[in-house]
Amino acid sequence: MLRNVAFILKTNLSTIMNILILQGSPRAKGNTAWMAEEFKNAAEAAGHQVTLVNVSRKKIAGCLACEYCHKGGTHDVDNIEGGYQGNGSCIQKDDMQKLYPLMNEAEVLVLAAPIYYFTLCAQIQAPIQRMYCVNAPAKVKKMALLMSSYSPGVYDGAIAEFRDICNYWKVENMGYVSAKIDEQKSEDTRQKVIALANKL
Repeated sequence: MLRNVAFILKTNLSTIMNILILQGSPRAKGNTAWMAEEFKNAAEAAGHQVTLVNVSRKKIAGCLACEYCHKGGTHDVDNIEGGYQGNGSCIQKDDMQKLYPLMNEAEVLVLAAPIYYFTLCAQIQAPIQRMYCVNAPAKVKKMALLMSSYSPGVYDGAIAEFRDICNYWKVENMGYVSAKIDEQKSEDTRQKVIALANKL
C-alpha cells in the first residue's frame, strides 16, 4: 500500500511543470492581461508552478546583431575568426538580464500578446529576439499563445511566427487562443484558455 502511495506521489510530482508567462500588454486590466491571468489560475489549480512577467513594464531593447554573444566578448562584427566562440552573454545590460534566468528554468513558455498590427506586439518580440544569444531556452518543452485584438482576421502573422519559433526551438506547439472585441473576457474565451492550460 505504501509503495503504491509513493508511486502515485512520485508520478504527480513528475508532472508538475515550471511555467513562464510573458504578458506583453501595457494595459494592466486589459484583455490580454486577463487571458494571461486565467491561464495562470488554471495552471496553478492543476498544481503547476507559474511565473507571470509583464514584459511591457520592462526595459528590454531589441537585438543589436553585434555578435558579442557569439565572439567571446569582442565587438567586431566584421572580424570573426574561427567561427562563433562566444559565451552566450548579451552586451546589453537591461531588464532582459533578469528574464534570462527565468527563461532558462522554464519548461513551458506562454506568450500573451495583443495584436496591434498583424503580428506579435513589440513588447513580446524584444525578449524573444534577445534569446538569440543563447539560441533557445534550455528546458522549454512546450509553448502556448494567447492573443487579443479589436478586429477579426488579424492573427495569421502572429500564428506563423509562433509556429516557426516552436519548430526552431524543437518544442511542442500546444496551440493558441484568440479573442476579438466581441469575445474578450467572455465565458467562452475563459473556457478555451482553461482547455489550453489543461494540455499541460
